[in-house]
Amino acid sequence: MFRRRGRLLASLVVLGALAGFGASLVFPPRYTTSASVLLPGAWEERVLLTQAEIATSTVVTDRTAAALRWGGVDGEELRERVRAEATDGNIIKISGTAESPERAQRLADESARQFVEFSARVVDETADPSTTAGPDELRQTVLTTSRRITELADSADPGRTVESVQTRTELAKLRTTLQEALGKLSQTDPSAAGSRLVVMGPAAEPTGEAPPTRVQLVAAGAVLFLLLAVVGHLTAARVSRRLRGEPEIAAALRSGLLGGVDVPAERGARRPGDGGARHRLRRLLGVDRPWNTPAPRRAGDEADLGIRYRRVCARVRDLLPGARRLVLVVPDDDPVALRAAARLVAESGGDPLLRVAEVSAEAPLVADRDDESGVLVVLGTGTRTAAELAGIAEACADAGHDVVGIVLADAVRTRPARSAGPLREAAAPALAVGDGARGGTR
Repeated sequence: MFRRRGRLLASLVVLGALAGFGASLVFPPRYTTSASVLLPGAWEERVLLTQAEIATSTVVTDRTAAALRWGGVDGEELRERVRAEATDGNIIKISGTAESPERAQRLADESARQFVEFSARVVDETADPSTTAGPDELRQTVLTTSRRITELADSADPGRTVESVQTRTELAKLRTTLQEALGKLSQTDPSAAGSRLVVMGPAAEPTGEAPPTRVQLVAAGAVLFLLLAVVGHLTAARVSRRLRGEPEIAAALRSGLLGGVDVPAERGARRPGDGGARHRLRRLLGVDRPWNTPAPRRAGDEADLGIRYRRVCARVRDLLPGARRLVLVVPDDDPVALRAAARLVAESGGDPLLRVAEVSAEAPLVADRDDESGVLVVLGTGTRTAAELAGIAEACADAGHDVVGIVLADAVRTRPARSAGPLREAAAPALAVGDGARGGTR
């Protein structure tokens, strides 16, 4: 496939790359950067996930859009540009994507700031008044108790007895314990819970585009078109209905096989009527011949090939002794068959007189019968489907022609010409056996 369809595949790869480049123009480059928000303390995983959802909620993105004041950009659009995820270490990573590095950095920083402010506001608005009043009353009680302990220590016997010393020591320990408890109570003040979220510095300015970049789009387009072309070729080959067996071809044309001829394989050979733009494009892309046919086999030289043509002409004369003119019907997109028909005309020597008629395999049309004795259909092996052959047979019947025989043509690799001599005659029986093996009958 890559050898015989190389130019077509290369063209499709270039076309895919151009499609990817066009997509990169439709979708401008994007830049992404991230800002990190720290949640100190012990947090459960489900709570961290909840905080990440809050960071991309509609409320936060609306507040961010209002703070940025970007024309035509609202909170709904920012929801598509802002992402938040919980990472290790109780960190919420907020990412922003924009058309430039500066806008991406501003978006990430502002989203993180609005998230922290909104979380603090939620904590303040949802705080229970009873939970805030209770610690204040407890603090006052602790302070009053501490003063009372100090008074009891001062009124105790200042060190005259062992019991008084022990009493003062115990009171001092109790006062110290109460002061430590009061300090811990201040640290766990619920009113400061919202300030526990901390933005860990500004977001870094992005240095490269966010995927997919222009290079990635171009490469993806080229690879995609190449894969589609390969899959298309394999699928077409699998479902191909081109007939390769001689009995199937004869049955489709409702006629008999007169024999097979060989045509030297020539790359880039032009054929009559091959000047149309469609044919030139097919030849340029290398799709003017099947890609999955076997490589041309090695045959004799030009003189050996001529023997096959002369034998086919002899069979025609034996089949139609009184025939004066015959029409060679050849598909116009089959270069091997066209070259074989041209050589049949040359080898016949005017007996019978052969005329080549090119027809379209898709919509065949044959000229009405004049004084021709019949039609010979010349085909390249494995180039036509049963429906196409049936269409050619019907076109011949509509024009009043009878299909008197079929000639199959193969492309082969020839040897250099040899000098004439006894070896030529000795080689003739072997060629006759080979000709009979291909299905020819006299």
